[in-house]
Amino acid sequence: MPLADTLLSLTPSPPLLLCLVLVISLVESLALVGLLVPGVVLITTAASLAGHQDIALAWLLGAAFIGAILGDGISFSLGFKHREQVTQRWPLSQHPEWLGRGARFFERYGIWSVFVGRFVGPVRPIIPLVAGMMRMPPRTFIWANITSAALWAPAYTLPGYLLGRTWQHHLNLPPGLETALLLLAAIIILLAVIFSWGRHQATRHGRLYRMIAGSIRRLPLLRRSWLAMSQTGDVPLASLLLLVLALGSLSGWTLLVIAHDTPLELDLFVQRLVISLQSDFSYIVGNVFAQIGDTLGIIAITLPWAAWMLIGKRWDALLHWCGAFAGVAVLNILGKALFGRARPDTPDYLTGSFSYPSAHTSTAVVLFGLAAAFIAAEMPRQKRFWAYWMALALALPMALSRLVVGVHWFSDLVGGALLGLIVCALTFLHWQQQPRPPLRPCPWLLLSITSLVLISARVGFLPPV
Repeated sequence: MPLADTLLSLTPSPPLLLCLVLVISLVESLALVGLLVPGVVLITTAASLAGHQDIALAWLLGAAFIGAILGDGISFSLGFKHREQVTQRWPLSQHPEWLGRGARFFERYGIWSVFVGRFVGPVRPIIPLVAGMMRMPPRTFIWANITSAALWAPAYTLPGYLLGRTWQHHLNLPPGLETALLLLAAIIILLAVIFSWGRHQATRHGRLYRMIAGSIRRLPLLRRSWLAMSQTGDVPLASLLLLVLALGSLSGWTLLVIAHDTPLELDLFVQRLVISLQSDFSYIVGNVFAQIGDTLGIIAITLPWAAWMLIGKRWDALLHWCGAFAGVAVLNILGKALFGRARPDTPDYLTGSFSYPSAHTSTAVVLFGLAAAFIAAEMPRQKRFWAYWMALALALPMALSRLVVGVHWFSDLVGGALLGLIVCALTFLHWQQQPRPPLRPCPWLLLSITSLVLISARVGFLPPV
């Protein structure tokens, strides 16, 4: 029996599966319980099974939406009505730091904490409870609960649903691999459950943490590294929300694209609009931007900056940039091979290449998005928006050039942009895990001029790739 059919035979009935999604969403949002349950893994698995059974997406989103509302609502009621009893019972009686973390988050973001807290793993199951204990007006909580759940439900279920819709056509594997893959999936889920329970033992007040800390303090060579890794900073809300929203949006957009064997009506409309506005000059400009955004162009732009990081021994920054470009390249290759969408037009140098997602767009978003994030981190808070507007102004023409030269549909650009945002968010989240020295002073003017010279040479003397 093929692997997809084997998994289908183990799947609950559609009504039971929807109830399972509702319960997982409820428990994942429930006060304290959500800290001990790997909700993301479980809901992704359930949504994947729902996609495999072709359950209507509206029913799946509705079940997750209702479960999320109920979970936060119950947590809020517990804090509002039983404030004293909750703090004196396990596990808060043994882990008051959980409540302290949620209280600090609530004091910092106020009524917005209920909305954004749903997307922040460490405080998600605590914030509704704290909001109740802090006597947030119930009407205010209800609105924050409903609006955040409306965003949370698609963001957390669409990736799994997309996986379920696509595995039927792409898992025709040799029979000998079926048992191994099923066993691997079971091991991954088991490890997720163990990690979800055991991670609390590795927190500052956990037994495992205290045991390791006590051992390391006796070793002078490791003491400084341990203290540096133990430092904590602000919750990176912007990066976390960007990751959640971009991942959910990419999953939903990809479902829309693969549901059509032909280009979307929007694609055809944009194509007609571009053709009506096209001229010899626009075609030349489009080809120039297309060359700037290809592999050789990206190398030309980034080479001086990589050399500066190498000379300055900023290995951490260099590795994060290399990891981001490698990651988006691999994801583009896998996406194109998986979806196999034909291009509107395929010139000779793109023979054998597919359309979705747009690699030029995703790479441009990673390049300028990460640059904006790193630059903004060194700027005053009130001026940071300029870095992101500049990144948008540079990435947009690179993306639109693919329409001008006729090698991509508009929906390819949207998918590529969302993919690039996901890679940006993941890279910057990893960068923010620990305090790092600033990248300044940086000879940005010299490096910018060098990049400009190299990219001019690339456009003038090398053919497109």
